Formats: sequence, C-alpha cells, structure tokens
Amino acid sequence: MKRYFLGTLLLVLGFLVVAGRGENRFLELIPAPFHPPGQLVAKVERVVDGDTIIVRLNKGRKERVRLIGIDTPETKHPSKGVEPYGREATAFTRRLVEGRWVKLELDVQERDRYGRLLSYVYIGDTFVNAELVRRGYARVMTVPPNVKYADLFLSLEQEARRQKRGLWGLGN
Repeated sequence: MKRYFLGTLLLVLGFLVVAGRGENRFLELIPAPFHPPGQLVAKVERVVDGDTIIVRLNKGRKERVRLIGIDTPETKHPSKGVEPYGREATAFTRRLVEGRWVKLELDVQERDRYGRLLSYVYIGDTFVNAELVRRGYARVMTVPPNVKYADLFLSLEQEARRQKRGLWGLGN
C-alpha cells in the first residue's frame, strides 16, 4: 500500500514539474468547466495598445481582447496616429500584464464588430480596466449592453480628473 501511494505521489509530482517548467503552465490544463461561468484564464502574449491585448487561452487558442468600458489614447490608429498620452497608456498596460496570467471576465456581449473578445481583465486582485481609469491612462467609454462596471469607472474617472492624473493633467 505504501509503495502504491509513494508511486502515485511521485507520478503526480513529476507531472506537475514537467507541466510547470518554472511557469504557471499547469493552469492551461484546467478545463473551462472549472472556471466560473463568464470567466477565462489566459496568458498575455502581447500588448497591442493601452486597451487591447493578445492572449493565449487554454488549448493554445489566441484571442485579441478589447478591455470593456474604457478607452485609452490611440497609438496605432491609421488616421489618428499617436494621440497624447497614448504611449504612456500602452507602456503602463505592458508593465502590468504582458507575459502574465490574467483572468478575463465577460459581460453581456462577447465580441465587438471587429471580432475582438470583450473583457474585464484582472491580474491577481488588480482590476486592470479600473486601474487604467484610476491612474488617468484611460477615459470611460460605455457601450451597452456591457455596462456592469460603468458606475465604478465613472467615479474613478471623476477622481482622476480632480487629481489631474495622467491624461487629465495635460491641460486639454
């Protein structure tokens, strides 16, 4: 009995070491039904700009994700070019999430007209969408029916404006 238990324990530990390889790759092995409804776990592969990221979901599928309820200044728009505070917003998002595991929370509408996955993004206990607004890297952009945190975002934007944080300190 002891040998069976020890053998099983070694097998499980070996699996975790191989699956992990120093990262949290084992999270990819957790099937979607174990996540609460409307939530996904993904690894951020690249930050496109302040409010758009590329993630890899479990089973290796890549998705372009647009953060819901916020809008950061443009850095890659074909006609607008680089807007004031756009580079700073992109750099902040990159420092916060690139290469890290995030939780994606969906709302009512799953995709926008460009096919991007619409999501609230969390890294640990940090609500990324809200943090961008709170620090003045983003303004509120509410697009119904995805309005779950609209009131929170509005109050954070008002505070950022009062404190002249980020883009609100540019004097526009």
